[in-house]
Amino acid sequence: MKTDWDIIVTGGGPAGFFAAIRCAELNPNLKVLILEKAKQTLSKVIVSGGGRCNVTHACFDPARLVTFYPRGANELRGAFTRFQPQDAVAWFESRGVKLKTEADGRIFPVTDDSNTIADCLRSAATSAGVEVWEHARLGKVDRNRDGSFQLTVQTLRDVFTRLHAGKLLLATGSDRATLDIAKSLGHTVIDPVPSLFTFNVRDERIKGLEGVSVASVSLKMDSLTARGALLITHWGLSGPAVLRLSAWGARELYEKNYRFEMTINWLDEYSFEKALDVLQRNKAWKDNARKKLSSHAAFSQIPLRLWKQLVEFIGDKNWADVSKDELRKLAKELTTGKFTIHGKGIFKEEFVTCGGVTLKEVDFKTMESRVIKGLFFAGEILDIDGVTGGFNFQASWTTGWIAGNALGDLG
Repeated sequence: MKTDWDIIVTGGGPAGFFAAIRCAELNPNLKVLILEKAKQTLSKVIVSGGGRCNVTHACFDPARLVTFYPRGANELRGAFTRFQPQDAVAWFESRGVKLKTEADGRIFPVTDDSNTIADCLRSAATSAGVEVWEHARLGKVDRNRDGSFQLTVQTLRDVFTRLHAGKLLLATGSDRATLDIAKSLGHTVIDPVPSLFTFNVRDERIKGLEGVSVASVSLKMDSLTARGALLITHWGLSGPAVLRLSAWGARELYEKNYRFEMTINWLDEYSFEKALDVLQRNKAWKDNARKKLSSHAAFSQIPLRLWKQLVEFIGDKNWADVSKDELRKLAKELTTGKFTIHGKGIFKEEFVTCGGVTLKEVDFKTMESRVIKGLFFAGEILDIDGVTGGFNFQASWTTGWIAGNALGDLG
């Protein structure tokens, strides 16, 4: 078993693979090893996007791109000028992976199979001469006097191996054991908490409406706001608007133990006054006089099933029989309805976290530690996270590519 390596990458995920491939291609003489604690590399890639892998997002302006990152935007601004979604698309397509852009900007392989991306990365690593060890858990890291690293690695059947690395890249995501190692090496770590999660809501107004979606709503919680589509689920609320609010409010919601009050404007940017005006015009329309409120939605963006339950707030009656006060109550319900959140829902994307190695201790021109020379970081081990839509993978591609660039040059 080889024990001496020029570069060891811990974490066989998107950032780790991208960095290892880049540095090995830049400098073919380097001996590069990826350590993956699980039985399979790139497992996060394989399960992402419902098994389709949302590779990145069709946003090619770095200044706009960083607006999709609740944490890490300032540091990524410069990084994206060096490697952005356009570069990621070119990288995969140059290796035979055809990609497609969907109407909402998300980019997927045309195969709609995440294994296409995983296989591409594994093949590129093999071609570049990168060695990969699975079932290899990093246990301890010591720094030698010459600045190199001594790693204790636990392999299959609890066998412990000592490895020597000239340079070390930590790219294990929010793995707490690796974050503890980063702490032991002198880095500050912000405790990771979930980001991108759904809300558990038990409310009669949405009971039995599982599967109903609204194209665009506005959500508000304290000083936080989010806009986008909303989906009613068996356990409460999901969809882009909810995920955005959970991303930007990740730490605040954690501190609230995921119990809080949220305001929903089912009409998105409609004000109370504008909504009331529409309701008053519906009441004034003579053809509506003997029709029930629930017979048709006064706003085209609200699905009829949802409308029927919201109008129960004032009681279903004929339009002619609705009082001015009742119209005001309904307008208020439509634009500032209060909902109590009872906790996090279950959502497949909740493997995204906020927190990790603090960014001020990392040089984003190289991804090298400002604390320890020869130590590098990439991916979600850093305090970086984006909203859903391919942005988290893009941060991994970018930081991995930059780290690989530096490691290849420094090798």
